[in-house]
Amino acid sequence: MSRMPSFIRQHLAGLRVLIVLTVITGVAYPLLVFGIAQVGFHHQANGSMVSYQGKVAGSSLLCQEFTGAKGNPLPQYFQPRPSNAVNPDSKTGYGCDPGFSGASNLGPNNAELTKTIKQRRAEVATFNGVTPASVPPDAVTASGSGLDPDISPQYAYLQVNRVARARHAGPAAIRALVSHHITGRAIGFLGEPGVDVLTLNIALNQKFPAGR
Repeated sequence: MSRMPSFIRQHLAGLRVLIVLTVITGVAYPLLVFGIAQVGFHHQANGSMVSYQGKVAGSSLLCQEFTGAKGNPLPQYFQPRPSNAVNPDSKTGYGCDPGFSGASNLGPNNAELTKTIKQRRAEVATFNGVTPASVPPDAVTASGSGLDPDISPQYAYLQVNRVARARHAGPAAIRALVSHHITGRAIGFLGEPGVDVLTLNIALNQKFPAGR
């Protein structure tokens, strides 16, 4: 019969359970999940990175801004939706910064948001040579994360003529490229169809080089 006091035996039993559960949940299970992810979902598990000309161009899960040195949108590229993911210490004011994901937290009746949307609508209309009434909502509003990589097919089609002019290509050919990059709803009914801007712009560079 053990001579150890019962409270010591209870603590030793608890310690053994702690060690076993730590090994199972803190070592074995994470390694199992990591292995399954790397074998079965290698691309997704490593950030869904997209390569172009042998280099990583970004992730298909995160937006990018296609702007010039002064922060102005480049007419030869499709543009993403606005982003509130801005580094406050950055002098550029660029969005799509993964380290500062977030929304503006402004409600639909907020005067500041209303003013911003009106200004964005005018800018998008002028940039693309269309009427303000034809500008879709995602062209003037940021996503909740500020990192949404997709735009609506409507916004992509709205940009076709401007991109075609900048690349000296036929609008019909650019429109066909957009149509090819439209992704449907998840599982057939979740969410809305979208166009990943990064992958679309890479395909654009490959088929219609801007400098030709």
